[in-house]
Amino acid sequence: MIQTVTGPISVKSLGRTLMHEHLFIAFPGAWFDPFVKFDRPALIEDAVARLVELRTVHGVSTFVDPCPIELGRDVMIMKEVSERSGMQIICTTGFYYQERGLPIYWRARTVDEIAELYIREINHGIGDTGVRAGAIKVSTGAPFVTEQEKKFTAAACIAQKVTGVPIITHTTQGCAGPEQQQLFVAGGVDAHRCLIGHCCASPEHAYHRRVVDGGSYIGFDQVGYSNFQRDDVRADNVAKLVRSGFRAQIMMSMDCACSTLGRPTTQLSCEETSKTKRLKSQDLWPPHTYMFTDFIPMLHAKGVSQSDVQFILEENPRRFFAGELLPKASAS
Repeated sequence: MIQTVTGPISVKSLGRTLMHEHLFIAFPGAWFDPFVKFDRPALIEDAVARLVELRTVHGVSTFVDPCPIELGRDVMIMKEVSERSGMQIICTTGFYYQERGLPIYWRARTVDEIAELYIREINHGIGDTGVRAGAIKVSTGAPFVTEQEKKFTAAACIAQKVTGVPIITHTTQGCAGPEQQQLFVAGGVDAHRCLIGHCCASPEHAYHRRVVDGGSYIGFDQVGYSNFQRDDVRADNVAKLVRSGFRAQIMMSMDCACSTLGRPTTQLSCEETSKTKRLKSQDLWPPHTYMFTDFIPMLHAKGVSQSDVQFILEENPRRFFAGELLPKASAS
């Protein structure tokens, strides 16, 4: 059984799954900006509409929202959106990386105290909501993992071994994926229980091979983030992995948030700003359907078949959450 925000489901019920998306993000400090507003009902209405479209038009059944605890994670929003949209939503426990997260209070806690929080949110629920986390989030910065991040990673390893739920990670700028894997191995976590996220920010096939050769799932889960990497490069690298026999380890998603509180935390180019304004005026931003309308056709053009795409979006998430061993790589 897998925990969703509305209760447990059978792993067989996952269906087509987006493994790394968000309903709402609020970076620490955004709540104190008097020039931004939070319209909760409007956020929920918009999120419901987006998820209904994903479900009814593109066949998505499950939406994994690995929002870190301190980035505005609101499981009651997730629960209401899930109930109203018919989309299965899985949330996580775990914090963000040091440069942009890790609250001072929790930096002062021991590894065991952090693990205790994670285990409670998985086994008993988040706060008094009754909503239980279905996976653990681990985040690290660039270019390497800090000592604080290592502490939180060690706590995640303890929680994974106690609860059996998988780990979904954030890497920054396509760095430190193999280092994350080493930390998981040191913590006694099997590689196939980990999804090393945002590897598509790196253009290097050799980097991707290090991750898949290490036995973990690899996240091409920032599709559409052109400020990090061009999507034709992402598509090329997915195709290379498929041809090399690693189809069973690829996860694809967009890391797209329905709503973000406040002003941007990174500077956009003039072209990106213009594109965002245009799409917002047409109620098309953020583009949660981009994977299906634009990126998958790119994959087909590079030789990735529809059966490959279906396998990646359906079979891989099912196997990941079930904890099954990876099949042997078979080059095409």
